[in-house]
Amino acid sequence: MRNKIVLLVLAVFVSTITSANITLPSFFSDNMVLQRNSEVAIWGTAGPNEEIVIKPSWGKDEYKVKTDRYANWKILIKTVEAGGPYTISLKGYNEIVLNNIMLGEVWICAGQSNMEMSANWGIDNGEEAIKSADYPNIRLFTVPKTTALTPQNNLSGNWSVCNPETMKNFSAVGYFFAKRLQEDLKGVPIGLISSNWGGTPAEIWTPEKVITSDAILCEAAGKLTSFEWGPSEPGRAFNAMISPLVDFKIAGVLWYQGESNVGSAVYDKTFGSLITSWRRLWNYDFPFYFVQIAPYNYENDQYNGAVIRNAQRKTLQQIANTGMVVTSDISPTNDIHPKDKKSVGIRLANLALANTYKTYKGFVNGPLYRQIKTDGNKLIVSFDYAEGLYFKNKKTIQFEIAGRDGVFYVAEAKIKNNTVVLHSGKVQTPVKVRFAWGNTIQSDVFNKANLPASSFISE
Repeated sequence: MRNKIVLLVLAVFVSTITSANITLPSFFSDNMVLQRNSEVAIWGTAGPNEEIVIKPSWGKDEYKVKTDRYANWKILIKTVEAGGPYTISLKGYNEIVLNNIMLGEVWICAGQSNMEMSANWGIDNGEEAIKSADYPNIRLFTVPKTTALTPQNNLSGNWSVCNPETMKNFSAVGYFFAKRLQEDLKGVPIGLISSNWGGTPAEIWTPEKVITSDAILCEAAGKLTSFEWGPSEPGRAFNAMISPLVDFKIAGVLWYQGESNVGSAVYDKTFGSLITSWRRLWNYDFPFYFVQIAPYNYENDQYNGAVIRNAQRKTLQQIANTGMVVTSDISPTNDIHPKDKKSVGIRLANLALANTYKTYKGFVNGPLYRQIKTDGNKLIVSFDYAEGLYFKNKKTIQFEIAGRDGVFYVAEAKIKNNTVVLHSGKVQTPVKVRFAWGNTIQSDVFNKANLPASSFISE
């Protein structure tokens, strides 16, 4: 009898220590948005070899999963068309019910301070935007600034419903993007995950091994300047602020960064490596839409900002399923934090609506350099998205051409059949062209949609 009691006590003891409450990463919570019409991963921890039953309220399906011996579990569940609110119950040793869940479109908004910048920061018409920010089907999640030496599994934060109080300190670009999406997608819920850190270079948002295993990227990272307001070591923000989100199903990424890489000669390679590494980890070539940095008077060099803008243009042409918005026409050259964030958000949304959702038929790109052809002592420059090409001031001095000596001279420019024909008496045999090639030059070439051309230099 005594032995039976001992065995019973032991059984209870073993059961107690091997059972554990279901725990979830913080982004699986009340008010969240899950990607619609998809298979989404949900994961967490519980007791080793514990069975967990998951029931989403949008259907009759019941999902079962067992934890491994390390107490981890993950499962794919199917979502349906946009809608809500729904619940998800998870039952194992304990029970969790997630409430007020929407199915819709989930976007990560990442980068540095221009993406982080909120309505409360002093954007144009910010007070008016805050007062009207009552959109219960837009949900917001802000990732706190933190770093880690190795990739993490979780981060802190919680989803909130968009209202004046929650919106005022959230990414303004993200908010205006979501608002525009909802208008065109007829109220489809939008979930935004804001993961930003002002004054940070792209290297800290890229997995460390991607940087250190490439000699060119490693050398460039070694030249980064350390500042007191943020990390400069490769991977540090990625590990803590992006890695935990890997496998959380997303529609795509919005990116606004580059100012802190001014001075880099290899930003196109750095930026391209960031994009491809994220996609590799998510195992999905999701849309990646980004903002070209605005003209600004950077110190020490009159061209270093233009170099980054050109690198971003090259990334756009080198990596599929990307999009870029040019903002030189809505950004004063004396403010590194342009305050018209509404136009930026709308331009990003139009890219998504045209390219991802196929609902917007208007022009979403400014003229983008395609190629040059030589015609005697003239150069003919052709562009993509050049319909209705025009010079803002009827003529322009922003084109420069060079011969084989590489010395550039301002060229006379004329528009012919949506191309630009260039000539200079100082260059008899032109072989190269550059446009808006200076830190503070605001493009004066536009297309029929009144979108500005990107600065560029030919190879």
